[in-house]
Amino acid sequence: MNATNLEDATGPSSAVAPAPRTFGKRLRGLFLGKAKDPLAHDVFHRVSLAAFLAWVGLGSDGLSSSCYGPEEAFLALGTHTFLALVLAGLMVVTVLVISASYSQIIEQFPSGGGGYLVATKLLGQYPGLVAGGALLVDYVLTISISIASGSDAIFSFLPLSFQPYKLVFAATAIGLLTVLNLRGVRESVIVLVPIFAAFLLTHTFVVVYGLLSHAGSAPGVVSASWAESVGSVREAGLLGLVLILLRAYSLGGGTYTGIEAVSNGLPILREPRVETGRRTMRYMAISLAFTASGLLLAYLLVGVKSEPGRTLNASLVASLVGGWDVGGVPLGTALFLLTLLSEGAILVVAAQTGFLDGPRVLANMALDSWVPRRFYQLSDRLVTQDGVLLMGGAALALLLYTRGSVHLLVVLYSINVFLTFSLSQLGMCRHWWRLRGREKRWGRRLAINGVGLVLTTGILITTAALKFTAGGWVTVVITSAVIGLCLFIRHHYLQTEKGLEQLDEILLKPLPPGAKRVEPVCDPSAPTAVFFVKGYTGLGLHTVLSVPRLFGDHFKNFVFVGVGVIDSSRFKGREEIENLRRETDKGLQRYVDFVKRQGLYAEYVSALGTDAVDELERLARQVTNRFPHAVFFAGKLSFRQETFWQKVLHNQAAMNLQRRLHFAGLPMVVLPVRVTR
Repeated sequence: MNATNLEDATGPSSAVAPAPRTFGKRLRGLFLGKAKDPLAHDVFHRVSLAAFLAWVGLGSDGLSSSCYGPEEAFLALGTHTFLALVLAGLMVVTVLVISASYSQIIEQFPSGGGGYLVATKLLGQYPGLVAGGALLVDYVLTISISIASGSDAIFSFLPLSFQPYKLVFAATAIGLLTVLNLRGVRESVIVLVPIFAAFLLTHTFVVVYGLLSHAGSAPGVVSASWAESVGSVREAGLLGLVLILLRAYSLGGGTYTGIEAVSNGLPILREPRVETGRRTMRYMAISLAFTASGLLLAYLLVGVKSEPGRTLNASLVASLVGGWDVGGVPLGTALFLLTLLSEGAILVVAAQTGFLDGPRVLANMALDSWVPRRFYQLSDRLVTQDGVLLMGGAALALLLYTRGSVHLLVVLYSINVFLTFSLSQLGMCRHWWRLRGREKRWGRRLAINGVGLVLTTGILITTAALKFTAGGWVTVVITSAVIGLCLFIRHHYLQTEKGLEQLDEILLKPLPPGAKRVEPVCDPSAPTAVFFVKGYTGLGLHTVLSVPRLFGDHFKNFVFVGVGVIDSSRFKGREEIENLRRETDKGLQRYVDFVKRQGLYAEYVSALGTDAVDELERLARQVTNRFPHAVFFAGKLSFRQETFWQKVLHNQAAMNLQRRLHFAGLPMVVLPVRVTR
């Protein structure tokens, strides 16, 4: 029997009513919206992002880096500003090379996972762990520094008396983004579209107008730059000039952060995902290369200088439109304010990348048992809720600890992202080398990832050297602590699995065919044992065998209830969900066959959903309507000493379900299964 039949079955007068909707669930619905049906025919279309929305959600981090990356690079040139011509070219090449290399990653890993999955599959589980740990810390920093920078930009327009409220504003912004992302990926991105569009339009205007309005002076600037370069070579030598250029290039490395976001976030893109991902990557690469290099050239042509209390972008915009008045209306001032406000807002929006990709990395690591497995579970809004909460909570803690200091946060930033970049490029180089002779274009593909490896590794080494003593060591310590915690968690899961291996070996051996028995008849009024099981495992069979041992032949009917949980590993398409349904039913049928061989009546009911406890409670109420004398059973791992980590790393589904059923007046027994390791 299936769940549909149960819903249609007429129960006795003592039928159990559906679970009432609690105040907490009503409040949750008010803030987060109604639950989404993961089985709806158009659900994947409604929750996925088309290329433009993906550009907004995943590209805002990269595009926002043009607010500070080009400035850092330009200021690092010192008096050798003529090198900005070369630096602008290097920026374009770097963005395009890294983007092209990540487009190849998108092709090879269409299920997403980005740097973590690439390093794990191509270099091994421990390089993958390093990449994953580095990405997690980097995404937390992305949220913190984006919010802090955006707050600084916005509050720079307000009177000094408002400064004490800046930290409160930043903390509130993190809270609001957390709630938006709990509501759903698509919902959180759509809200941010106007900000993204305002930034793109204003900065495109600034770059185009800045370059065109000073195009006449370009030959003079180029000529002067050549003369300055010759003089600088005489003074500092060619090597000295190259070192100055490389230092500026590395310090502007923040410009390239965020390019990896698309490869990490592929699961949230619209089908065909690879094509959508590649199109999104093109949008991101072109917009970032144009904006970053354009601003750098505009600094040079306009002759922008560093001013106290102003960013170079603010000085650039002021010099371009500051004197614009139309009929007494200060149009230039309005455009100046709009441009800088859009910068502050886009920096806040850039935090969205951390909320979109951080939980995705956590989910992939949870599937490999590096972090608690709850991180790959979906909420009823079809988002990885625990991942969103962790990223938001960690970013808020870091923001409060640093008091929102951008100067301190920026020191911690960039190292990890280039570590992941380098590991990803190394893994892809190894991949193409292995395919030499079998892949037609392996040489071209190897060259792209090889150049990407050289560029990203060079920036990593230089950035780490320059920032390590200034506080970058904190990033290394935090990342190492995250990796250490992941190793501990995985060790615990492996030990637990070893403890259950003996149970599986004994109970899952194929049974010899017994004598043919008469098909037992169902008597719904007879005592019925109902088992909550997950797959056909030794743990489930141990629970089934414990009932006759404890209650003899009291129970005449055996019903098996199972839920196929739609988590982030399954929520990738209709085919995956159908596979989950078949696997769930197949495992339950094996329990039914096992009991029927003993001459007893058995059947199963199943369902699919995102919350196992909710679905099991619903099915339990339906089973009780059909079998009024049912007693429910579930197994629970029992350790010699119950510790905090065991409660965190293992779900308490059996105990939570028992509490709910007891409150509904339904009997349930939790049977312990000892884990000896």
